[in-house]
Amino acid sequence: MVASAVFITDLSGKAIISRNYRGDIPLTKAIERFAKYLTEVDDDTKTPVFHVDMNDDVAITPSEVGNAGSGGSTFIYIRHNNLYLCAVTCKNSNAALIVTFLYKLAGVFKDYFGTLEEESIRDNFVCIYELLDETMDHGLPQSLDSTILRSFITQEGNRMADDGRSKPPVALTNAVSWRAEGIKHKKNEIFLDVVEKLNLLVAANGTVLHSEINGAVKMKSFLSGMPELKLGLNDKLMFEA
Repeated sequence: MVASAVFITDLSGKAIISRNYRGDIPLTKAIERFAKYLTEVDDDTKTPVFHVDMNDDVAITPSEVGNAGSGGSTFIYIRHNNLYLCAVTCKNSNAALIVTFLYKLAGVFKDYFGTLEEESIRDNFVCIYELLDETMDHGLPQSLDSTILRSFITQEGNRMADDGRSKPPVALTNAVSWRAEGIKHKKNEIFLDVVEKLNLLVAANGTVLHSEINGAVKMKSFLSGMPELKLGLNDKLMFEA
């Protein structure tokens, strides 16, 4: 997926913060088109993905995107509380991946600020710009794990009032957020088990009606720290049925 720009607006479509990653769309004009779509299109007919031809300013449905002019851009957006998070692309991008990115981006903001609302956005402009730069590079998604982001974005956001629910402490590691820090073993070992299961359905006359093989690789790791590991099969190893 490739996104040209990402911006956040209020419910009327007024931009609060934006980031133009590729410079291949007129961002100000795109935000105006998005605001016009929100105000002029009925709620019953709005779709989370729509296309606008920048030349004639006509919004069309996703099924008609292929008939749009060359100057068109596709808008993909989600709503969170009193905000819209929108991504714009002029490429043939995967809409489902962009929607997933927007939801995960909203989750990162919630982890940093406690809640994602217009007020929390305005109170944390500097931190949000840093997060937008780290979560996407030249329109391509990067790390969206808040525990990893905290290892190189040390600035703490201004958190809104806590909702009262207890949260577990955050454990930071080099690259894997769920792996605890400071793991040590007497021996650096790793065990791999390749498990294959054969399911076979045979008729009374011996004819095979159905067959399938399900495989899984099970790993037990006794490695200290976060070492780089390369695994491969021995080329000289022969498998016999």
